[in-house]
Amino acid sequence: MSGEKPPVEICKGVNGLEKVVLREVRGSSAEVYLYGGHVTSWKNDHGEELLFLSTKAIFKPPKAIRGGIPICFPQFGSHGNLEQHGFARNRLWSIDTDPPPFPTVSSNKAFVDLIFKPSEDDLKIWPHSYEFRLRITLGPGGDLMLTSRIRNTDGKPFSFTFAYHTYFSVSDISEVRVEGLETLDYLDNLKAKERFTEQGDAITFESEVDKIYLGTPSKIAILDHEKKRTFWYGILGRRRPNPWRILEMMNTSICCVWRLQLLRSPSL
Repeated sequence: MSGEKPPVEICKGVNGLEKVVLREVRGSSAEVYLYGGHVTSWKNDHGEELLFLSTKAIFKPPKAIRGGIPICFPQFGSHGNLEQHGFARNRLWSIDTDPPPFPTVSSNKAFVDLIFKPSEDDLKIWPHSYEFRLRITLGPGGDLMLTSRIRNTDGKPFSFTFAYHTYFSVSDISEVRVEGLETLDYLDNLKAKERFTEQGDAITFESEVDKIYLGTPSKIAILDHEKKRTFWYGILGRRRPNPWRILEMMNTSICCVWRLQLLRSPSL
């Protein structure tokens, strides 16, 4: 069909930064900036934006982009000696033209493979060699999937923390509930990481919330009653007892949900 846009398009974004636009035939789309390997937009087939991107987002290195889905690596938060959330989110990634094969073959056409390798300056502040490969896929139903594969090229093991720091766009945080974490223990960051057990049948938001849930399931649901929308947010493949972090930062249009990975990479 003449005028039909391609499923994958490389073009210039804000401030001339290179980005990749993914499109699915039914109308959903996603935008990925090579700066940070950062998903900044995810729209459904009605053109509705599903991710929050701050109006104060600065698309200019070395500042990280505020909103969307930042990649936290090799450190999440302040759990280490590096800068907050590590440095992968404010480095320039490259398009991976020869990624290793995936275990399963997919018919999806709307995807892009990115790769990030440490520079000499990165090795000075975190002396470990690796290849971080990231595939972003837009599925036939508009589902967004991020697949990370981190290969140790160092010759010796190293540990790291990692997270997809996802900012969901919601109507009003008071209309949102998170299901799937009932009866679980959590650490409350607003109370010096004191440990509690979740008592409610769902998480709702009436004031600031910052909790890390332990021993969590592979999938949770985020329900936005006003927009009559449900986000299913989960991890596929091997299940690990890694925590979810729920954060609502007194902004009525954002709900942050992060899946944390606490990993040790063997030498190869």
